[in-house]
Parts: sequence; structure tokens; C-alpha cells
Amino acid sequence: MASIESLLSAAELPDSPTPRLDAELLLASALGKSRSYLHTWPEREVEAAQAERFAADLTRRRAGEPVAYILGQQGFWSLELEVAPHTLIPRPDTELLVETALALLPATPASVLDLGTGSGAIALALAAERPAWRVTGVDRVSEAVALAERNRQRLKLNNAAFCASHWFAALGARRYAMILSNPPYIAADDRHLREGDLRFEPSSALVAGADGLDDIREIVAQAPQHLEPGGWLLLEHGFQQAVAVRSLLSARGFVEVQSRRDLGAHERISLGRFHHE
Repeated sequence: MASIESLLSAAELPDSPTPRLDAELLLASALGKSRSYLHTWPEREVEAAQAERFAADLTRRRAGEPVAYILGQQGFWSLELEVAPHTLIPRPDTELLVETALALLPATPASVLDLGTGSGAIALALAAERPAWRVTGVDRVSEAVALAERNRQRLKLNNAAFCASHWFAALGARRYAMILSNPPYIAADDRHLREGDLRFEPSSALVAGADGLDDIREIVAQAPQHLEPGGWLLLEHGFQQAVAVRSLLSARGFVEVQSRRDLGAHERISLGRFHHE
């Protein structure tokens, strides 16, 4: 039998930007332990069945499959979420949407909408931080709605709810104090779609027309009909799209239009407020 450290040292993931981290996450999962266990007991021997599972998972990772899909889970904000190949993998940059939302609205009762919720990451992070808010997440993919609901139930967040809807289509006349979305925003011919994790993620959650702005245009156009007076719209977008998104917001009548920068200093989200006539 091989030791934890010998298995990690022999793990080859030449195309991964984080090979040691990937190997540790996969081995910890195979052992049913935490990463800290690996560091505390590097000399512990690994049972043959566990070593075989680790080897199989390494093979999947070498083929390019994201670690989150192999493990079936991904951390986001303070939560551990189930993820699956029909939803995007929640990313640290998207936590900027959560931070901004928490700063804009008080912790008093409010209705909040997350469009294109996927695994439910944004909606559930907000529900966890603001028990008085009622957070609704919608997605047009029924498997994503079911996945988000499983995450909600496991986290016991009764102030969140999920339903099937293509953007606002199934929401009737309901209005919200805040609407957030991390919509598809990649151009159809973007070379990044053929690289890294994006090759394994659903294109319907990534691609939005020739310039990547088709879905953002639709959301900006329709959002005022679903915002309470003075309500906010927050949108994640590509790092080169901030000027275009701000222009769309301003043209639709949003005020206090601004963008916020992510951890890489890129303008990652844009937002505005809508005052009804």
C-alpha cells in the first residue's frame, strides 16, 4: 500500500493550473477526509480501493474534467454546494455580486430575485446572510432548479425558493427590491470556450450571441417591470463589457449606474437603480 504523501507526489496533472490542490482535493474525497488530514498524516497508508478511486479521478482530471464535477461539489461564499454538469461551477469572482447586494440593501424584509440561478449559489448565499429576505431563484433548466432545491433543503434555508422560468417569463407581475444575475455573457466565437473547464460546462449557461450581450440586453429591457420603485439591478459580465453594460442600463432609464471590480481588478459587475415615473 502507498502512503498519502507518495500518492500525492506521484500525481501528475501537467495541464492543471493548480496540480497539487487538485490532487489533494481528489485524494481527500477518496479517503472521506479533509485536506488538513492529508497534511497531518502524510505517512498514513491508503487502502487499495481508495487508491483506485483516486487514480480513476486523476484520469478524469487529466482529461480536463473540472474537479468540482468529479467531486460533485464546490465551495461558494460560506456554503458547500452540490454541482453537476448541467450548471455552471460557482466561481469566486461571482461572490462580488453577493458582497455588493449585501451592502446595498438593509437586513430588513425584502424580496430578491436571482435570474439563471444554476446551483442556487447566489440565492442561497444571500438567504444565508439575510434571514429576513425572501430570495427567489429561477432557471430555465429544470435539472438546475432541482439541484438548487436540493442545496436549499440540505442547507435548511427556508427563506429561499426556486422555480422554473426563462428570465421573467413565469413570474407574472411580481416585483422585487433587487434583481441579480450572472447570465451567459461569452461571445459565440470566443476561443476560451474550447479551453480548460469551459469545455465541460453547459454552453447555454455561457454563450449569449455574437457579442455576448444578448441575455443582458433582454434582462435590462425587462427588469424595470419587475422592480419595486428604487429597486436595484446587478449584473455580472465579462471583464471587457462594463462600458457596454453601463450604456445599456443608462439607455433603459437606470440611474446611479456604476461598475465594481473583482479580485483581479477587472470591472466584473455593473448595477443601476430604477425609479418609476
